[in-house]
Amino acid sequence: MSEFNGEIRKMMIILSKASLENVYAAFVLANGARMEGIEAEIFFTFFGLEAVHKGKLEHLHTATVGNPALNIPTLLGGLPGVEALATSMMKKEMERIDMPDVLEFLDILKASGVKLWACKLAMDMFHYKKEDIYDDLDGIITVGDFYKQGSGLGTHMLFV
Repeated sequence: MSEFNGEIRKMMIILSKASLENVYAAFVLANGARMEGIEAEIFFTFFGLEAVHKGKLEHLHTATVGNPALNIPTLLGGLPGVEALATSMMKKEMERIDMPDVLEFLDILKASGVKLWACKLAMDMFHYKKEDIYDDLDGIITVGDFYKQGSGLGTHMLFV
């Protein structure tokens, strides 16, 4: 066994919410890990499954209620149209810096070697079928299976 010197060898990212900002945070972190030669896996659970659901992944929104970084009072964030406006503004900025859309980013992640897993419990709970999910998913697994995937020195788990 090689000596372990504390370096990160694998990032295990758990995505539980499919707001635009959470999805891109998880994707950027996984992509950055691969660029640094670090293994990366993403586990899509509960509402995070929408990031890999074929019918929903192109329609993700920016959360305006309870998002202090937007500097929008909670009352205003909940008004009709505010979320759509914030989402539109965010997508325009992402286009401006040539950020890929969600589907293209999934393809980039897969091409770089990121493993993508859907949570079996969440799939069952939302009545999703395998054919509803991004085609290049590595599989549908339990949280226990995901933890086993993350065993070993130098593995870090991150909840987004």
